[in-house]
Amino acid sequence: MSNAELIGQDPGWIIALKGLIIFATCVVLTIMSVWGERKIVARMQQRIGPNRVGKFGLLQALVDGIKLALKEDLIPKAADRIVFVLAPIISTTTCFMAFAVIPLTGEVNFFGRKTAMQLTDLSVGVLYVLAIASVGVYGIVLAGWSSGSTYPLLGGLRSSAQVISYEVAMGLSLVAVFIYSGSMSTSEIVAAQQQWWYAVILFPSFAIYSISMVGETNRAPFDLAEAEGELVGGFHTEYSSLKFALFFLSEYVNIIAVSALATTLFLGGYHAFPGLGFTEQWLGGWFTLIWFFIKVLMFFFIFVWLRGTLPRLRYDQFMKFGWKVLIPFSLAWIMVVSTLRVMSQQEAPRILIVAFIFSMVLLYLAVTTLVDREKAKVIKAAKVTNSIEPDFPVPTIENSRVEQING
Repeated sequence: MSNAELIGQDPGWIIALKGLIIFATCVVLTIMSVWGERKIVARMQQRIGPNRVGKFGLLQALVDGIKLALKEDLIPKAADRIVFVLAPIISTTTCFMAFAVIPLTGEVNFFGRKTAMQLTDLSVGVLYVLAIASVGVYGIVLAGWSSGSTYPLLGGLRSSAQVISYEVAMGLSLVAVFIYSGSMSTSEIVAAQQQWWYAVILFPSFAIYSISMVGETNRAPFDLAEAEGELVGGFHTEYSSLKFALFFLSEYVNIIAVSALATTLFLGGYHAFPGLGFTEQWLGGWFTLIWFFIKVLMFFFIFVWLRGTLPRLRYDQFMKFGWKVLIPFSLAWIMVVSTLRVMSQQEAPRILIVAFIFSMVLLYLAVTTLVDREKAKVIKAAKVTNSIEPDFPVPTIENSRVEQING
């Protein structure tokens, strides 16, 4: 029996209990994620990290949340009070809503009834997640606008441009998944990956999605909506107490949400790793939940790894990468995938498929070679060939290009 049929038989009390369990899981994961991030980054920087509150510092994030709740709640005089309060609520609620269509397990026994740990299964479940993610940015934009201050407004404007840019690339990366699975339902996409994960078959789509989800969540090296160097704290500069805590919560829940979606679409969802399929029947099917969260935590580790390794991009570099690299490559990849899918469905000769792939590789190499040559020409033309000494004193800069040319 499919997940959709199992979920359709759920009574109201099971649906409510599932929703409560998913909400509690997200909150606990957020607390553990904050602790895990601080520990991992501390390890990378040869520090100890949180170790004072609770065993191994496990309660540090919980105590920080209590501390935020006890801080004074300030609202700027120039702020729009209603929108100022609603903005963090919008950001937080949309993050939790994304989990409604994520299948956490297969068929399990839930208080004596056969069901699956999934709230609902829509035929357009992936589009629902993308729509919810796009609504979430309104919380950031409205927070920046309603604060009545320049720096939060700039942070909100940056975030809106950033999310729009990388949501386009993210949506295009998922088209190949829809083509191969023949569905937009999350449970059907998971079922279609029983033999091969789409991270292997559709690796370019997986790479594009992985990059886009970092930009979508405003995380380093793409955390330009709250770049402290030029925007103080970004869109939430004027927020304090519980309203700031809601933004903090929404960031980490959003990380878990995009990681869960990546697991569902590219890593086989709740299915076990290759060769370990027999474990899916352990604990009456509940062991698949462990496989699901192992994959999600793998993505979370990559988020933290990027934060502790890469410097922040310049804003123009960031937008150029999205519009001039990710989106054109996604469109070209969709055309290749569509052609290959049609050829395989029409049972074209294997030599013809190999020839098509080989020709695409040659075309890609030719285009990249031409682009590199054009860049080299531009750099060569930009070099100073005949420098004229100015009639005013100029300080000498060591290893400068002008000094090298004159020397």
